[in-house]
Amino acid sequence: MMENTKLRLRVLTLVLLAGAYAGLTGCATTGDLDKLSARVDAVAADAAAAKADAAQAKSMAQDAMNTANEAKASSDETEMKIDRMFKKAMYK
Repeated sequence: MMENTKLRLRVLTLVLLAGAYAGLTGCATTGDLDKLSARVDAVAADAAAAKADAAQAKSMAQDAMNTANEAKASSDETEMKIDRMFKKAMYK
């Protein structure tokens, strides 16, 4: 019976040592999880800001493209007028 008690005591000691080892080395603390959560929130905020900046840049690029198209149309119209004036002057 004494051997049975010693065996149980050894097993219990090994289980406690293994639990303590796992607890000290393998588990994340609440502080670690809070830090990770804060980092994830910061990354999400940065991503949202980048998305907003990209949308603004896209809008500005579209405005620039519209202005360039209007300028080209005006230039083409002016070129046609000059060509007509030149041809008219050549016939006189």
